[in-house]
Amino acid sequence: MRTFWLLILTLSLHASTLHLATSTNPARVNPILATDSASSEIAGFVFNGLVKYDKDAKTIIGDLADSYRFENNTTLLFTLRDGVTWHDGAPFSAEDVVFTYELINSPKVVSPYTSTFRMVQSVEALDPRTVRVVYKEPYFKALETWMMGILPKHLLEQESDIMGSAFNTKPVGTGPYRLAKLEFSKDIELEAYERYFEHRPKIDRIVFHVIPDPMTRFLMLKSGQLDIGSLEAMQFERQVEPAFFEKFRDIEEISHSYTYLGFNLRLEKFKDPRVRRALSLAIDRRALVDILFLGHGQVCTGPFLPGGPAFNRAVTAPQRDIETARALLKEAGFDAQHPLRFEIATSNSSAIRPYAAQILQHQLSQIGVEVTLRVMEWQAFLNMVVFPRKFETVLLGWSLSLTPDPYLLWHSDNDKPGGFNFIGYHNAALDTLIERMQYTVDRDRLASVQQEIFARIVTDDPYLFLFIPNAITVADRRIKNIEPSINGIWHNFIDWEKE
Repeated sequence: MRTFWLLILTLSLHASTLHLATSTNPARVNPILATDSASSEIAGFVFNGLVKYDKDAKTIIGDLADSYRFENNTTLLFTLRDGVTWHDGAPFSAEDVVFTYELINSPKVVSPYTSTFRMVQSVEALDPRTVRVVYKEPYFKALETWMMGILPKHLLEQESDIMGSAFNTKPVGTGPYRLAKLEFSKDIELEAYERYFEHRPKIDRIVFHVIPDPMTRFLMLKSGQLDIGSLEAMQFERQVEPAFFEKFRDIEEISHSYTYLGFNLRLEKFKDPRVRRALSLAIDRRALVDILFLGHGQVCTGPFLPGGPAFNRAVTAPQRDIETARALLKEAGFDAQHPLRFEIATSNSSAIRPYAAQILQHQLSQIGVEVTLRVMEWQAFLNMVVFPRKFETVLLGWSLSLTPDPYLLWHSDNDKPGGFNFIGYHNAALDTLIERMQYTVDRDRLASVQQEIFARIVTDDPYLFLFIPNAITVADRRIKNIEPSINGIWHNFIDWEKE
């Protein structure tokens, strides 16, 4: 007995823990409902999709699926891994895949991800390890659709209220980590799942410290209380000492996200394209990048990832032109006696965006526009401003996907409750282009259509695309096996070790 307790004590002393930070509590750790970054991040450790990208994001490989093949251009067959279990020990099967598909399309669920499956005609379990998916038409993202996390049928099939289910804060997945603790405004703890199908993660626990204040997160990182974190450019250049980099390594690359100023296009003043163009011409985007990022970033010219096949290199950011901006505003009926007034709403979850809002306020004042600012806590911002569409403009960001699907943000169909087209953008010609893109599986033709979509969106100014920061990640040098790639650093986290 004494030997047993000595063994437990030894294991406890040598257990490795990865300390991270999140700015908010996760709302719903459920992959089909996770719309905030904290929920999505934690769900990524707890759940798996059928497929995922490889390290270099050039190939789609199996995750819960052992393999896949196309029977024809509309029929996809998945063979699932053998021996996968849910965190409660129940076996994973094809029935869980069918259930997840049916649930996300159920009237019980309000999810922006429902449209991800819009091209699917049917999902069928042929046997416990085989799933057949039939698409309505050839679809350019047939495989990417199944990167969505799969849910357990045996725990949720009798659930009458999926949106308010206790499962959303006590999730059970198949992922490398299981949720051990989630309490409001306290630490969130994940523990390695011993039976994970690839292999048990080498780091035993991951603790997310809920820290809303960016400066507090920075101070915790500097003091070594966090193992991995992000640095703003100012912090990187001027607020850390050389000794910091003896403890931390830095990894810098273009981030997969951009910041934009989005208009509520339901409002009369923003329906006028002259107003939107005037505001665009009044903004000095290069100054934003230089002031906010000290060179660690670039001007954003449109909605798709620079360097990717969908990126349109012929589209450039507008140069600042104060005189033309004033003239356009005057044409639209705004002048010194009747100035254009509006509010920019944003969140304090990013240290940068409140400062960016102040710079925009100053720049726009130079053409006589009167801007007020509202900075809110993230969840309040989402629930009181963004989702109910109670804003004039929002300063927000989106991720830059490796395989962008403009349908989710830009198609008229997604101007609906739960949809991501919350600015109310409608353009029939663009809708047609997006629909054509859905059926284009030839990669060269697809890129051509995507680049045309890119140009049309930018020309219309529904958003003013502002900047893409560089992502500056720092990681404790005791963490081994981090391999940076275009897919970020987390692609192989189950192989990380912490000395």
